[in-house]
Amino acid sequence: MTEPDDALSLEMVTAALRMDSADVAVYTRVLTKSLSEALPPGYVTVERERSMSDRMRGRPGEISKVVVRLGDQLMTLAVKNGQPAAEICREVRGVVLSRENVPFQQWASALASALVVHAENNAQAAEALRRLVTGA
Repeated sequence: MTEPDDALSLEMVTAALRMDSADVAVYTRVLTKSLSEALPPGYVTVERERSMSDRMRGRPGEISKVVVRLGDQLMTLAVKNGQPAAEICREVRGVVLSRENVPFQQWASALASALVVHAENNAQAAEALRRLVTGA
């Protein structure tokens, strides 16, 4: 990531995370798929709500919460009554030290910043982030 053309800017990452944010259900599906494919295992956790119909038909259900873990930061996006509920937490050794409910756009910006900082220190995360931004 030392070449200027290779550098990931905060604006590019933020733009990639804000795409399709008008419909929260669609956004969480896209975000989950993109981040799960881009980041190493253990970084993204997805919780789903499955109706009886989903269970009978073998469907995974609707995403109810996405948690992205970057170091001691937990970035949580839940869907409640079709509305986003965004939260940023700081966790150390399994204990949540701080929890802040934030507006969705602030959450997306904070997630983008955390991803860029993490990518600066981790080559695998940098490549994953590059794939997220370029869609490759």
